[in-house]
Amino acid sequence: MANILKVTLIKSPIGRLRKHRECVRGLGLRRLHQTIEVQDTPQNRGMINKIAYMLRVEEGN
Repeated sequence: MANILKVTLIKSPIGRLRKHRECVRGLGLRRLHQTIEVQDTPQNRGMINKIAYMLRVEEGN
């Protein structure tokens, strides 16, 4: 069973680098304080690491 990560957007992507905004959208985040669950894959980890300063990440079940 693959691990799940709970990802919450805590800072606005407005005024950030274009690639960072694209990572926010790529993860499926649309608005502040929205929490989503994503699979713990290398692709998702890469996006999370790039924009870690805008996110809160927790281990999900």
